[in-house]
Amino acid sequence: MSVAPRPVDERILSELDHARILGLMRRTSLSEAQKHALDALLDAADVVPVRDIPPDVVTMNTRLRLHAEGEAAPRDITLCYPEDANAEAGQVSLLSPMGASVLGHRVGGEAEWLLPTGALRTARILALHFQPEAAGQYTT
Repeated sequence: MSVAPRPVDERILSELDHARILGLMRRTSLSEAQKHALDALLDAADVVPVRDIPPDVVTMNTRLRLHAEGEAAPRDITLCYPEDANAEAGQVSLLSPMGASVLGHRVGGEAEWLLPTGALRTARILALHFQPEAAGQYTT
């Protein structure tokens, strides 16, 4: 029996990310797990104007450092759309369990997702190296 991830802390989405995720869901064939993860994200998140996103929140195209439970060292990833995903370059798709899980969390927050085995994985967001909105990029 697998355990569904539980909300760990508040999630915040920009209106732009929210709209783009809805568009992605309409035009992409998603697995049941992907659909469930994105629906849960959209339902749980507070949606704010793009210019009101706090600088410590993971948004699309954010480069962040996280430390997953059970991993020896933290790692850097960039949260991206599926067409830009490249695991070797650390570009993690929003449609991956990890990607859907980190979006909207603040630095210091914990993201949770299910592994293909059904095991629950937890990671703490340690830092944001780049967030488009904090850099004044409101349309990327």
